[in-house]
Amino acid sequence: MASKILLISINQCNEPYPVFPLGLAYIATALHRAGHRTRLLDWQMNRPEIARTLAEFQPDIVGISLRNIDDVLIKKRQIFFHDLSGLCAEIQQRTSCPIILGGSGFSIFPEELLALSGADFGIQGEGEDSVVSLVSALEQKTEYSNISGLVFRNTGRIIMNPRRDIVHLGRQAMPERPDHLVEFYLRNSSMLNIQTQRGCAFHCCYCTYPVIEGRHYQRRAPDAVAEEFEALQNLGAKYLFVVDNVFNSSNEHVAGICEAILKKNLKIKWGCFLHPKNLTPELMHLMARAGLSHIEFGTDSFCDSVLEAYGKSFTFDDIFESSELARHEKVDYCHFLVFGGPGETRETLKVSFENSQRLHHSVILAVVGIRVYPGTPLYERTRHEGSAWIGADLLQPRYYLSPALTEDEVFAHLHEFARLSPAWIIGDPTPLYQKLSERLRAKGVVGPLWNHFAMLQQLAGVPQR
Repeated sequence: MASKILLISINQCNEPYPVFPLGLAYIATALHRAGHRTRLLDWQMNRPEIARTLAEFQPDIVGISLRNIDDVLIKKRQIFFHDLSGLCAEIQQRTSCPIILGGSGFSIFPEELLALSGADFGIQGEGEDSVVSLVSALEQKTEYSNISGLVFRNTGRIIMNPRRDIVHLGRQAMPERPDHLVEFYLRNSSMLNIQTQRGCAFHCCYCTYPVIEGRHYQRRAPDAVAEEFEALQNLGAKYLFVVDNVFNSSNEHVAGICEAILKKNLKIKWGCFLHPKNLTPELMHLMARAGLSHIEFGTDSFCDSVLEAYGKSFTFDDIFESSELARHEKVDYCHFLVFGGPGETRETLKVSFENSQRLHHSVILAVVGIRVYPGTPLYERTRHEGSAWIGADLLQPRYYLSPALTEDEVFAHLHEFARLSPAWIIGDPTPLYQKLSERLRAKGVVGPLWNHFAMLQQLAGVPQR
């Protein structure tokens, strides 16, 4: 039996650029393989009239994906789940369809969001196998209470099943990308995205990746990844971003993919998140030959004592060596830094800035405060430190800030760093950044644009190092 399933991505986060809903594309593909018909609506592209869509498509089930809870910026604090309950209410007024929630944002707050939204079901974590099982059970009116990762109501209580099963990413089909969405994202962000693995075995104190994906790595075969690179190039993409939380969790995995790309003689450029440790000259050279154009290092601090407090497994020496490897291969790179977290003091801020002066041609993207999520070591630390808001609803953004500093004090230091160095970009994108982005996209520039913005700051008169 085949069902008609309306899938809605309600992600509204579009800074610094909109991101193709890859997770929902995997869900749609899994449902297609099981014989179901789907329609995908993306609120980045437009916010369609739900009443008309429901009347036209007449779905049997509606799935809603929530990618982001908020913008994780301590000053702006933009919320992305406020429309969820209203959307669910409208669907329930117009149809008798069961509503299923999912997505990375939902997986962090499954109980809270199911209660808030009034939806019927949710799936936390990977959803491909579980959603197919749930749709089958709803069709056949059979038992669903044992489905892995399922969140549902039972006699007025919300039940959250453990995630017992592991989706084998290597066995998943290449995600389908509808033509109209491909055209939209290539026009508005210049790039498409690709996933080569899931899971995270690192222990960063604030990170939700282990909560969402688990700690066990699931890696795709290099040939399958290269085939998807080729398929996306054929769709017109000139730049791809590898969305793995850390692409180089295994040097062998990276090398295998790069060799497969070179074997196909692909010309597409790409970028990724890298861990600044265990990189070798040989691996960096191989990545550059295979089209690596930009690196985004999840560095967090340039001070060793703060890195240790954050749960990082590397030091500034590792950061410096990896940066030099990228520079030698003429690969643009930036470092994401988070200031004001555990162990941060006025002295550690000074150390980070002084160490930043040793880096050549780096861009430094800096934010203040660490968004606290349940299930993370930082949440437990916050509890032990007796924060006044422990026990409050964490759906509303709460931030950890070192007791040794104030928010205004940290921002003052960072803006002084930015005054002294064009490499430093502080906080969320400015109107100037957005204007520059529009001009560069219109000229056909692809990929991230932080390196161009840093150059603009330098031309504007910020002293050079």
